[in-house]
Amino acid sequence: MLPVQGGIYMLVGPGGNVTIQTGKDGVLLVDTMFAPLAQRIAAEIKKLTDKPIRFIINTHVHGDHVGGNEALQKMGVAGAAQVAAGGATLIAQANVLNRMTASGQTTGWPNDEYDTPTKDFFFNGEAVVIFHEPKAHTDGDSIVFFRRSDVLSVGDIFTPERYPFIDIARGGSINGLIGALNHILHLTVPERLQEGGTRVIPGHGRLCGEADVVEYRDMVTIVRDRVQDALKRGLGLEQVKAAKLTLDYDPQYGPGEAFVESVYKNLGGK
Repeated sequence: MLPVQGGIYMLVGPGGNVTIQTGKDGVLLVDTMFAPLAQRIAAEIKKLTDKPIRFIINTHVHGDHVGGNEALQKMGVAGAAQVAAGGATLIAQANVLNRMTASGQTTGWPNDEYDTPTKDFFFNGEAVVIFHEPKAHTDGDSIVFFRRSDVLSVGDIFTPERYPFIDIARGGSINGLIGALNHILHLTVPERLQEGGTRVIPGHGRLCGEADVVEYRDMVTIVRDRVQDALKRGLGLEQVKAAKLTLDYDPQYGPGEAFVESVYKNLGGK
């Protein structure tokens, strides 16, 4: 558990990072890791507050971010003005629910899905603004902006210690991902000399600021442009892989073959 700023904490574990907001109104979670970890997540929350879980927001549909939905939702309570049945109010972009139902998943569904560019509400003394990032990591990505605390929780759009995973089968795209990273940069404001200011909680990895997102956005854009150039020159996938287009970034982000292949296919390569 890492204090971020304001009433925001970041919980790190075997799944995706969990963002926790606490205050007089209760607890808000962004993402829920894996189902077997729900009791341990609840125990960590109890160390911060005895208030109930009121809201859960999912950044996307992948199991390492939504696995604990059902158990943690049942532990929570909905406010009188919120959805009354089933515990805490669970919010996600509509495509998250569509993907869950299409895959046969029968539990952990959002009961307050949205299908507009943004959704906002006021909780624990601050505005909570949810932005849909279309066709980025998936087609149901959300980023969550805690406006008074000045913290962004962005899911797997940004993973500073690994190359992005573009889930093409679930509507993800390289250009949508770059667009979402640029939107994050539009919302972040650094303190003097780039340290401090708006904090960014990634889907996996360390707590970050604007400079970290700039570095990551630049890497993703440069690799995209290199692959695009290779496609224009008529190179096939194996030739693109052999060209090692991520060689200069691999020491920082790991092997880049899978990322290059997904970019190649997403840009129209066969």
